[in-house]
Amino acid sequence: MLTLIIRSLIIYFVVLIVFRLMGKRQLGQMQPFELVLTLILADLATIPMAEMSVPLVHGIVPLLALLVIHYVITILAKHFPKFSEVFSGKPVIVINQNGIDYKAVQKLNLSIEDIMESLRSAGYFSPDEVLFAIMETNGKISVLPKANNTPVTRQDLNIEGEENSVPIAIVSEGKLLNDNFEQIKVEKKQVMDFIASLNVKIKNILILTLDNNGKVYFQEMHKRAQSMDTNLKG
Repeated sequence: MLTLIIRSLIIYFVVLIVFRLMGKRQLGQMQPFELVLTLILADLATIPMAEMSVPLVHGIVPLLALLVIHYVITILAKHFPKFSEVFSGKPVIVINQNGIDYKAVQKLNLSIEDIMESLRSAGYFSPDEVLFAIMETNGKISVLPKANNTPVTRQDLNIEGEENSVPIAIVSEGKLLNDNFEQIKVEKKQVMDFIASLNVKIKNILILTLDNNGKVYFQEMHKRAQSMDTNLKG
């Protein structure tokens, strides 16, 4: 009995260390590959606890091997966006200016009721309140409300304003996201000329986003972020 207790404690602390090293994401925030690893880890941990005939090392080695796999996948996903799409997918716009994008919803194997439920969870009860809704890779929905449906609305104050626009990442962690140029109504050359005017190399840019109102959010590595209005409007 004492041996069983000791084995269980060892496995418990090994699993605890593995999960601590994997990060602090909650279950609902995990990427698909992280969720799969979590389920496998939980299953592997129970085997040496329940089966005394299984050597303890046969339970610990697979746990550590999965930790290494997790790190490898995370590093590859960070440096190769296409690799990340294979394992985690990519965010999908399910509601745009024209309403619900039914093709996108079908591609995600969701129903309209699934979208409505996600909107209600985000605090919106009608698609008419939403300018854009994006299904993130972890299954959560991110909502950009229409200008008149923000918590304190311009409509309440009788002030007209421009509609909000989704900021599109152009550079992320020193990498130019060429695929995202399709989502903005500005020519790539204009954007590249603007980046050149900042007198900073792309590899030194932590994040640069642009929306269709010409607003840029920009931050260099290890420096303070800044926002600016530009003429890069769609």
